[in-house]
Amino acid sequence: MKNISRRNFLRSTGAIAAGTIILPNFISCSANGKVNLAIVGVGGRGSNNWTSFFGKTEEERLTSNVNIVAFCDVNDAAAEKSYKAMPHVPRYKDFRVMLDEMHKDIDAVVVSTTDHTHFAVAMAAMQLGKHVFVEKPLAHNIWQLRTLVKAADYYNVIGMMGNQGHATDGIRNVKEWVDAGLLGEVKEVHAWFNGPDFRQGGYFLKPKNYPPVPQPVPEGLDWELWQGPVKERAYSPFYLPRFWRGWYDYGNAELGDWACHTLDAPFWSLNLGSPQSVDPVQAVRNEQMPNDFVTDQSQLRFEFAARGNKAPVTLNWYEGGLVPENKPEWKLEELGNNGMLMVGEKLSVITGGRPNDARLIMPKDEWDDFKNGGWEQTIPRVPEQNPYKEFISAIRGDGPMVGSTFEYGAGLTEMALVGVLAQRFNKRIEFDAPNMKVTNHPELNAYVKEPVRDGWSFGEDLW
Repeated sequence: MKNISRRNFLRSTGAIAAGTIILPNFISCSANGKVNLAIVGVGGRGSNNWTSFFGKTEEERLTSNVNIVAFCDVNDAAAEKSYKAMPHVPRYKDFRVMLDEMHKDIDAVVVSTTDHTHFAVAMAAMQLGKHVFVEKPLAHNIWQLRTLVKAADYYNVIGMMGNQGHATDGIRNVKEWVDAGLLGEVKEVHAWFNGPDFRQGGYFLKPKNYPPVPQPVPEGLDWELWQGPVKERAYSPFYLPRFWRGWYDYGNAELGDWACHTLDAPFWSLNLGSPQSVDPVQAVRNEQMPNDFVTDQSQLRFEFAARGNKAPVTLNWYEGGLVPENKPEWKLEELGNNGMLMVGEKLSVITGGRPNDARLIMPKDEWDDFKNGGWEQTIPRVPEQNPYKEFISAIRGDGPMVGSTFEYGAGLTEMALVGVLAQRFNKRIEFDAPNMKVTNHPELNAYVKEPVRDGWSFGEDLW
């Protein structure tokens, strides 16, 4: 199964009939009408995700609309806590084996793996007609993002990216304020994040030597399967279990991770789309580390063209301790460690690292009066601001379509990944979005659609 091709995979599961899959309205695989979830990636975010779907207490689980029917994780140690909590749930290391054996019992798949395998798991599930919830960032490169959008439409399934802030009232407030003209024209956005954290307890620990000194693969870890589509490396604890995100083969660094939260509000409310260009204004990298490892510090300038009646926008991203200059006209005492600021000609709005708690910048008494007086709420709210229930309700037909669909999540992630290219290679990137190409450094198009190892090719036939 490790080298199974997409075509043989579909044949082995009987998923193709007359060359296509047509899904009916949701029909649960379970006898009690609950949604049967398979969880791929069970430790870390995976543990938080499956308990958020199923319930964190026995009382919540008794009234849940969810069954957990399969666990899949390449690392027994990472999954141990979940395995002990749910000892009756079948366990797998290879998601393809799980889908081959259990596809008739699965309604939806939750993907909480590392960034570089999001795409393969999601595609394999959708080809079997399964709805998919994928951790952010949605995929590892821009071609994968666009293919996921095509696949969700072609296989008629619901796909959702797990950027939780998109289910909150805060981001809806921002969009309603922009749509109502309260900010006036917005031409300037700043966003900052205080990571990456290179300490032992962080997520980006640097090796003392490059490449990292190989070490024996820990017992219970399928290192070959964890590497998935990416070129082979010798195992090192500087990749797994905690520090993979700093290596561009596996993750998309701090920007690829947090932009899906911090830039969610401006992306949605300003209808940004893909940038025309991204410039690395500042970049600090350890000289001993090559460009396959995250920079120590970075400032990027994104340029967006006019969109309909919306003005061109310059967006500055700062990380690694860099922050924008706190201008007197912003009337902010401090910027905080993480945040986002949309500067309007009339008013400005500020959030934290997530869009949950957005506020207009004005004196406190005016802000309190504004909140108490309210405004016209034109965007439906998500009950309990709960993205997990939002996904399940959409599948069951109890609620509307999810907000962070694959189409939306792919667009948000693509914006970030154009920036990741500029950050990684310390080069200005001019991006032709309609043709999905870097125009001024064509050699970098190898990272817009990355090569994969044999047995990991999915989605080619959708193009």
